Amino acid sequence: MNANVTQPWNMIFLVGFIVFVAVRAVYARPAQAEEKTVSRFDGRERLLLAIMFPPTMLLPLLYLFSPFLAFADYPLPVPLPWFGAATMAVALWLFWRSHADLGRNWSVSVEIREGHELITHGVYRHIRHPMYAAIWLWAIAQGLLLENWLAGWSVVPAFAVMYFLRVAREEELMCESFGDAYRDYMRHTGRIFPRIKKVC
Repeated sequence: MNANVTQPWNMIFLVGFIVFVAVRAVYARPAQAEEKTVSRFDGRERLLLAIMFPPTMLLPLLYLFSPFLAFADYPLPVPLPWFGAATMAVALWLFWRSHADLGRNWSVSVEIREGHELITHGVYRHIRHPMYAAIWLWAIAQGLLLENWLAGWSVVPAFAVMYFLRVAREEELMCESFGDAYRDYMRHTGRIFPRIKKVC
């Protein structure tokens, strides 16, 4: 076994990684059973998901279980991994809570399902995209726990591309599907921070 995975902060990351994947898997299966009424799973969506795979799955595991990324190793100041662990804990809780509050309304892509409901309770009461907020926190935690430029920080620019190319498209679909109810919801919530931005 590569020595990297036995280091304490890397072990913490690995446990968090397993929890992250497990949460997604638990909620993915029921959501997939629902019939889609609108799907925007096109070439751009496939590209965005492909961009996210290396920094979220491939590179961290390569770093933990092989020496292939050793050339990009660097030392982190002592307090930062503690902050990373705390950030990961918040990210995992918000990631789970976002899925739990959405229930069968969640999907991995930009879709509307049969019987789709507008969720405005729980963590969605104050922010429209708590799952994206959770992934932003996860990206920061990954960078602060893994002492490797590629395995640690490549997720930040990759997720930035996904976030900025996808979120407006999602909100456009929600406006088309829920009309004034969603527009009113937008006026009272922020995208990933509570009430920091209002939409006319």
